[in-house]
Amino acid sequence: MTSQLNVDTIVDKAGSSGPSLPNTTTIKINNTSTSLSEGGSATTNVTQGLAKWWVRHNDGSIADSFNNASITDNGTGDFSHGFTNDMRADSAYCVTGIAEDNNSRTCKVTFNTANAETQDGLLRYITGFESGTNGESTALDCNNTNVMIHGDLA
Repeated sequence: MTSQLNVDTIVDKAGSSGPSLPNTTTIKINNTSTSLSEGGSATTNVTQGLAKWWVRHNDGSIADSFNNASITDNGTGDFSHGFTNDMRADSAYCVTGIAEDNNSRTCKVTFNTANAETQDGLLRYITGFESGTNGESTALDCNNTNVMIHGDLA
């Protein structure tokens, strides 16, 4: 038989949650926890559905991030990031990115095949714009570069 818990508020055992101390209650869920869809007909695994790492930066200056330990500017449009918590070494990852340029050029984020998977706690990518008719790219430190990883943490 399954159980159901119906409550309005969850606070820590000292009762220290509330407007003066927001976000002080920790709730842990296991990696098999599911969430019911808005329509109620489907479920999704909560742990699998979350981004495990993301960053937003402008010309290498981090505006915001999650699970990002460092950024290295390897040259024009060439960036590497270290993670606070590493990804699982035996898994593949979904890495996506988008960027923009203030000069009306469409920027793109390119992942080298060797760097498309996060190896040794590092992700490296190139930002730039198409400069030729055959899809050639010119490296550029693009504005509002956004990159994220969905996959498994170690």
